[in-house]
Amino acid sequence: MFKPFIFALSLSGLLVIPAEAQKGRRVEQDAAFEATRQGAVRSLRSIENGIVPDMKARGADYIGAEFDGDSLRYRLKFMRRQSYKVIWVDVDAKSGSIIGRTGE
Repeated sequence: MFKPFIFALSLSGLLVIPAEAQKGRRVEQDAAFEATRQGAVRSLRSIENGIVPDMKARGADYIGAEFDGDSLRYRLKFMRRQSYKVIWVDVDAKSGSIIGRTGE
């Protein structure tokens, strides 16, 4: 009787973690959408169009992006094909200009 109860508790704990992670991602998406709608930042698509082709030419595949609503920055993530190293490109979301790179 006790083992099924422990199993149920552990299973319910596993279900809460992904829901919390999705909640944080949703807040990030909402902030990016609202800032773009208000004209405070460029759309992620336009920023990607300016940076992803150059990084592909340098041998890196695009993984995805994160938005920081406090600093109005996007962090684009790439992986170098040969070495599998991750490269982060920080971009000013207002201008679309690169403000930093790490991992190159």
